[in-house]
Amino acid sequence: MKRIERFREIAAPPETVWEMLLEFEAYPEWNPFVTEIEGRPVEGEELRVRIEPPDSRSMTFSPTVVAVDPGERFAWRGRLLVPFVFDGFHEFHIEPIEGGDGEADRTRFLQRETFRGVLVPFVLDKDSVGAGFEAMNRALAERAEARAATV
Repeated sequence: MKRIERFREIAAPPETVWEMLLEFEAYPEWNPFVTEIEGRPVEGEELRVRIEPPDSRSMTFSPTVVAVDPGERFAWRGRLLVPFVFDGFHEFHIEPIEGGDGEADRTRFLQRETFRGVLVPFVLDKDSVGAGFEAMNRALAERAEARAATV
């Protein structure tokens, strides 16, 4: 098992970050890592996801949505061919950071993937995927902070 995770503090309310995370149609405009998602964020639904890790090959796959906890967590599970060959469990977590007034005007954002399977040691490029997570988290922060500034 291999796990990659990246955190980012975002100067925007959790509601804003959640909205942007689920606006799949806008991903090509701002997201340098997950450049396309088609489908609905509903448990049991199959998505079509295209990722473009830095300095690596792009990939399109069809994971299944396994968790949608509104305002808190969105997750999917993808696999290569059959179970336990190359499985990935991808999670996005949104956690409010309360300000001095008790209101959550900031967000702690986590993107994590847990990989399992016999091909993981041979196929996974941890550095490239980690850099992709960082690029996406940074772009999400910039977009959410800009949106929050206009409200």
